[in-house]
Amino acid sequence: MSTPLLQISDLRAGYGRAEVLHGLSLHADKGSVITVIGPNGAGKSTLLNTIMGILPGKGGLRFDGQDISALTLEERVMIGMALVPEKRELFGTMSVEDNLVLGGFRQMRLGNAQWRDRLADVFDIFPRLKERRAQMAGTLSGGERQMLAVGRALMARPTLLMLDEPSLGLAPLIVREIFSIIESLRKTGVTIVLVEQNARAALQVADRGYVLEMGEISAEGPADQLANDPRVIETYLGSAQKAA
Repeated sequence: MSTPLLQISDLRAGYGRAEVLHGLSLHADKGSVITVIGPNGAGKSTLLNTIMGILPGKGGLRFDGQDISALTLEERVMIGMALVPEKRELFGTMSVEDNLVLGGFRQMRLGNAQWRDRLADVFDIFPRLKERRAQMAGTLSGGERQMLAVGRALMARPTLLMLDEPSLGLAPLIVREIFSIIESLRKTGVTIVLVEQNARAALQVADRGYVLEMGEISAEGPADQLANDPRVIETYLGSAQKAA
């Protein structure tokens, strides 16, 4: 059995003395998509920020078999981890292309002389970004900003891509497009950890799912199994799914 790319065990984290995650455990196999669903305030963003090293945490944290608990945020980026935060955090007064180029910093540091070639790959995934390559990031629509945030993360050629609420605030048509892109990214071999409130869409693209409530995992399993769990349907998918 292969080693999971990401292995978390008994993880505890929070803000100051307020503990948000209470002994959480999960794993992501290489090349898989896992999703963490749950209500607002459950600790989903805290989980991603702790994995990325933005917040301190206690417990087991292994990446490709390596204990990364003591690694800094920068060191985690350099070994192939990337996070697209909920607020996207783009440079609004810089062009789309310049934002993407900044994302290539890891490849440049690793001495990859062809790191700029990754731009073509990103433009293939997001043709709209290619059309707007000279446009200021701050003038993009919400969906385009989300695409740019994901594209910038992909410039680093990450092994693990973490997405925090990628559908937040987007129109339904754009949400479908974003999830279609997430599904296509699976084919590139990147492992994806998807945090989402849109449980139905998340479980459709994921291999495995976790339900996070009050800082603890309350349910887990194959995504299709969770999608048919009566309690998950009742709480997160609505009665329409139950009747279907």
